[in-house]
Amino acid sequence: MIEIQPRRRQERALLIGLEKDGISKWDLRDSLDELRELANSAGAHVVDTVTQKLQKPTAPFYIGRGKAELIKESFQDQQVTSVIFDNELSPAQGRNLENLFSRKVLDRTQLILDIFAQRARSREGRLQIELAQLQYLLPRLTRMWTHLSRQTGGIGTRGPGETQLEVDRRRVQERIARLERDLQEVRKHRAVQRQGRKRHQWPVAAVVGYTNAGKSTLMNLLTGAGVLTEDKLFATLDPTTRSLTLPNKQRVLLTDTVGFLRKLPHTLIESFKATLEELLEADLLVHVIDVSHPRLDEQMAAVDTVIKEIGAYGKQTLVIFNKVDAVTDRGMVQAHLEKFPGSVAISARTGEGVDELIPALQNTLSTWRLRCRYRVPQSESALLAEVHRVGHVLELRYEGEFVELVAHVPPQLEQKLAPYLDPAVETTPPPA
Repeated sequence: MIEIQPRRRQERALLIGLEKDGISKWDLRDSLDELRELANSAGAHVVDTVTQKLQKPTAPFYIGRGKAELIKESFQDQQVTSVIFDNELSPAQGRNLENLFSRKVLDRTQLILDIFAQRARSREGRLQIELAQLQYLLPRLTRMWTHLSRQTGGIGTRGPGETQLEVDRRRVQERIARLERDLQEVRKHRAVQRQGRKRHQWPVAAVVGYTNAGKSTLMNLLTGAGVLTEDKLFATLDPTTRSLTLPNKQRVLLTDTVGFLRKLPHTLIESFKATLEELLEADLLVHVIDVSHPRLDEQMAAVDTVIKEIGAYGKQTLVIFNKVDAVTDRGMVQAHLEKFPGSVAISARTGEGVDELIPALQNTLSTWRLRCRYRVPQSESALLAEVHRVGHVLELRYEGEFVELVAHVPPQLEQKLAPYLDPAVETTPPPA
């Protein structure tokens, strides 16, 4: 069993970023601001941020040797206990830096993995995190199991392996293989769950977005699900699915997903495929965007990158600009709405704009259904009951032994109703 060591005092972290060729100061500043949020979410206190301009990272230390020496001199005055780099370090760079600094050295990937280790609650989430951590650990065994790293505890040392200091490559590989088998079983279980949803023939809407965009707050607002919401990055890790009944009586399943991030480690995407497959199976993506964030375009691009990587790009998407209550320039909000026709601006915290959101969601989902006229025998009572349960009946009339009706129905139900389609009436999709 994984044991998490109690932290005796808050860690004091120094952040380091590299201004490489092709990277603007604004991009670096924004990335470091996000790194600061990540460090705070992990429980650290950031004492300072240091940057260096180089054409490319150096092989031994990522930054220049002289710069590294200067940084080391500041440790005592600032009482630095941890150093966090904004990019992923090679195993050799991490080892060299720890030897030089005599401090714990983390990179962005390791920090994100640590936060995930804190937030995972379900067995599935813990399996996925442990797999990602071990995949990160494998090429770094020499460095990761040093006396310094293990004894200091805290950020970057939570997760697998806390009960032993000596771990060899073979045992780690065996554990990775076991975790992959366990997660394969999880994927099979999720597939069974999805088949159950399909039997109900309710559309599934996956709520996606950059971390801390307000996805869980939106879920709570719409469904009253009581999903954990915090003003922290990655407050939600384990997926949550809840049912929502729209005004037209149509039911939709809303699934909350883990927040995305720029520079999201590939190992995490691979490990979380069991969870991210929910996006592949969804009928609709609800992309929640923090409209108050100064770099929302980059955040949207980061979400699109992950969606493309898992193969869910191109799905029908409803764009929601959240946190309008934090924006003073409403003209800017309107400009974003015009850029994405059909999008909605809301505040999930105050409820502003929800009156427009519900019709937008209902209208978007209506294109998922076919509008047809049917002539069904009254003896098909089970089929008629299913039409009322999962479809949206627009017209209904009894003619002798038959029921004539016009309804929006999902594709699976349309196949069952095909023998009763009224050929005299043209079949049309519902209005967009």
